[in-house]
Amino acid sequence: MNAVGEVGGRIRRPNGGGGSSLAALRDLRAWHLIERNLFVYRRTWTIIVSGFFEPLFYLGGIGYGLGRLVGDVTGPGGQPIPYAVFVAPALLATGAMNGAVAEATFNFFFKLNYNRTFQSILATPLTVIDVAIGELTWALIRGGLYAIGFLGVLWALGILASPTAILALPAALLLGFAVGAVGMAATSFMRTPQDFDLINVAIMPMFLFSATFFPIEAYPEVIRGIVAWTPLYQGVALIRGLTVGVLGPEMLFHVAYLVVMGGIGLWFTSRRLDRVLLK
Repeated sequence: MNAVGEVGGRIRRPNGGGGSSLAALRDLRAWHLIERNLFVYRRTWTIIVSGFFEPLFYLGGIGYGLGRLVGDVTGPGGQPIPYAVFVAPALLATGAMNGAVAEATFNFFFKLNYNRTFQSILATPLTVIDVAIGELTWALIRGGLYAIGFLGVLWALGILASPTAILALPAALLLGFAVGAVGMAATSFMRTPQDFDLINVAIMPMFLFSATFFPIEAYPEVIRGIVAWTPLYQGVALIRGLTVGVLGPEMLFHVAYLVVMGGIGLWFTSRRLDRVLLK
């Protein structure tokens, strides 16, 4: 039986048979979710491309426009850096996060609750964990495309001050993994589109206050402690250090935080999908 996507696209049924390890089989099956999404977006690719411009507008309007008035600010390691160099890594992190969240929440919600996409997919040999891994991987691909495009712009503008800036891409993907996995888990509890107001309540404050536009030291001690534990701040601090070239042991904590958060989110998502789709 072939599964039918929300626009009538068909997914090819993966080959059955044994002899392969469970992990390899799962990876193969999860790819079919990515293949399906590529098929769906082949005529609406402008929806994905349009998300690239938001951080670019912020960089031009705030990083360079407001940056002329601000001058240098304190960057990683306490060294002064131009304001555009300070803001750009945070916008890179935000773009990757927004791309992953868009797929892992809004689009995931409609596939789950309205289009019944996953119910159709489960009529094939794919399993619930395949759905979770495939959808999260697709969310990372969208966030990764934004990160790659924005990194190219930063390189052309001469903002990338260190060779370690190349590691900003996997760091951005790690941030997308953490936030996307938790977003998918939260979306599995949503029943109406109005519930997405709760997602905006979480995303908007993180965007504004996670040391995106000014150093975290500008906050009072109590607020600083709260902000320092948000996932976007972990990603911003990690990517900013990599783009400026100031590395430290605290980066290991940032990486561990995002890995653990993403792992918990993915596990919880698979459990929730198992309950929602197979009840």
